[in-house]
Amino acid sequence: MPMRSRATRLGVLFSVPLSAAVAGALLLSGCGIRATTVPVDVGAAPSRLSCDTPAQSGQTSVPGVRATVELVCGSQLVGVERVVPAPEKRPSKDPMVLGAQALLEALERDPSEEERDAGFTTVVPRDLSAVPSRAGDPPGTLRLSRRPEDLQPVVLAQVVCTLAGSGAVSAGPGPVILGGPDADPPRKWECTEAMRTRPESVATLGEIVSG
Repeated sequence: MPMRSRATRLGVLFSVPLSAAVAGALLLSGCGIRATTVPVDVGAAPSRLSCDTPAQSGQTSVPGVRATVELVCGSQLVGVERVVPAPEKRPSKDPMVLGAQALLEALERDPSEEERDAGFTTVVPRDLSAVPSRAGDPPGTLRLSRRPEDLQPVVLAQVVCTLAGSGAVSAGPGPVILGGPDADPPRKWECTEAMRTRPESVATLGEIVSG
């Protein structure tokens, strides 16, 4: 409840004359309802977020490929189809790195007006990018400009589930192998139903993957 609205209601309550308050209490007791000053928990207010994915038009003036990016809505991850253009940053000629960079840039962009109206948001920082893998990395390893375990759980969940659902980055269902810019060994994460429904509780330290 907004603070101003609550303060207004409290102001109206305390402006009622004492005699009127007493009369109201007597009226309630006469109807068989016992007056009480104990607050009653009626549960949380119903959410007004629709989390309906905006309809995508068949044609668009922006060149790119259609892909699903995972945005946050109502404390959960919900896939939204977008046209993802070629990445602005080109850290490598590796198609997997370029595909991951394009998806990261899509995650970093502010949601459209239609997406915001439906309740979508993103928490992926704009300085997160894909970097080339290191010698000896296991096949399929994608390294980021920041260590995955240093990211906020929701950010990591958005990245993992978006990459896991992309054919340009992931070979199919299974874990996503991520590493940071340093020599630390890469780790793996899976986009599970628990990660999608409770992204804030994702374990940011994945299992180490040997080469």
